[in-house]
Amino acid sequence: MDAKNFIHKARVADDRRDDLPGEHWVVLGAGLLLLLAASRGRSFIGRTVAGTLGSALVGRAATGRGGLERLVRAVSGARR
Repeated sequence: MDAKNFIHKARVADDRRDDLPGEHWVVLGAGLLLLLAASRGRSFIGRTVAGTLGSALVGRAATGRGGLERLVRAVSGARR
């Protein structure tokens, strides 16, 4: 299985499932922990990976699943 096919299947499965209660809070907490680990890390690679993943999780917690797409649609629809 190639990477694009795997990512596509993962996104389809994620879109089908319902949100869990408190899911955004858990994702936010995990993202903040990774950002904290990035600030305390010793190696450059470890800090970079933890910071990148932490930022992605905080962004996901803020926008939810497909939140950025919904935000873009709402903003572009509001201007019309």
